[in-house]
Amino acid sequence: MLVSIDILIKNAICVSHNGTEPADVAIKDDIIVAIGHLDNVDATEVIDATGLHLLPGVIDTQVHFREPGAETKEDLESGSRAAVMGGVTAVFEMPNTSPATTTAKALADKVKRGTNRMWCDFAFYMGASAKNAKRLDKLERLPGCCGVKIFMGSSTGDLLVSDDQMLADILSNGTRRIAIHAEDEDRLLERKSLSEDGGVAQHPVWRDKDTAYKATDRILDLARRTGRRIHVLHVTTEDEMALLAAYKDVATVEVTPQHLILSAPECYAQLGTYAQMNPPIRDEKERIGLWKALSVGIVDVLGSDHAPHEKEMKDLPYPQSPSGMPGVQTMLPLMLDQVNKGVLSIERLMDLTSAGPARVFNIAGKGRLAVGYDADITLVDLKKKWTIDEDWLQSKCGWSPFTGRQITGKPVGTIVRGKKVMWYDELADEATGQPIRFQDTLNG
Repeated sequence: MLVSIDILIKNAICVSHNGTEPADVAIKDDIIVAIGHLDNVDATEVIDATGLHLLPGVIDTQVHFREPGAETKEDLESGSRAAVMGGVTAVFEMPNTSPATTTAKALADKVKRGTNRMWCDFAFYMGASAKNAKRLDKLERLPGCCGVKIFMGSSTGDLLVSDDQMLADILSNGTRRIAIHAEDEDRLLERKSLSEDGGVAQHPVWRDKDTAYKATDRILDLARRTGRRIHVLHVTTEDEMALLAAYKDVATVEVTPQHLILSAPECYAQLGTYAQMNPPIRDEKERIGLWKALSVGIVDVLGSDHAPHEKEMKDLPYPQSPSGMPGVQTMLPLMLDQVNKGVLSIERLMDLTSAGPARVFNIAGKGRLAVGYDADITLVDLKKKWTIDEDWLQSKCGWSPFTGRQITGKPVGTIVRGKKVMWYDELADEATGQPIRFQDTLNG
């Protein structure tokens, strides 16, 4: 008999390495201690999950929570609140804050800000720059760091790294996987005039497919030559996917729900600058190509690229309007809807949002529904029919490109290390977020 269990989840439909099957899950001291048909268990709390699917906690490995420096758009508390409302139990946050996360001091400041203030667990990318390139092998191993991020385009100041020699220097200094924003800066500058007339529909014309392909081709060649593992973020083209398939020894791949669901020119006609992000939403051919790449296994991870801006900023005329849209809260609901439409299995979704992130980034104790792992659990009502509305959204920006969309499938419970953080749209009394641990750096 299991003694003094904290939480017993009964009658769930568990999605795990075993497939999809009915099971109970027992939690004690933040850890999963038993899975199976559990009777005669003494538990402080029993949750009847009849009719609910139980997933390993969803991990979003690309969010921009804007703190420090742009807290009017988002902060660590509000962004993580949106995350857990959407069933996300852990996030990786990006370094393009102010100041940028390029030093040990800046990273430690973020970890301090997030601890017991963020609603989910967290880690932060160290931004690569010319100034810190020679120290990245030490910086990437600091507590709370999930790895290194390179912006090949679409950034400013120290975080823009577009020169091949500097890219090679960065890739040669360290061992952890490097996340890549792959847009070719020289091509963006050459074509900048294309953005000046025609409105936001010009966004994918200016930042065309070749802009993405050229950067991806360059970074893959450098990764192979230096032997460094990379993770190419928000891939948007079928040709890039074909190229990436030939480099799976060094490269893993992310897609976003936005690029899987929206397509041009319709999204720009309907949403205007609210559909503007980098790399852009592209046409239907490219959207279908992304789904094909996902179905054959080229895609490893689903990320939201949550990048909120205030409505008054998005309402500026293009190209003055900033790129980016919120997504951490809607990522899982949108993909549950795709499961219900039959284009994605629940098991593949679990791999993209839990097992995949853990595998790609060597996360310790997360991403798997297994005894001994952190009790990070996402409970979903796969058959819940509902409409995404602004009242449900938690991000400071207060909008989503998917507002008004009727979907099927909703997160109803978010459990982080054994604590019920969200339950049927209600938050817990306090935030208890902690830094994520990684197998690469358990000993620093």
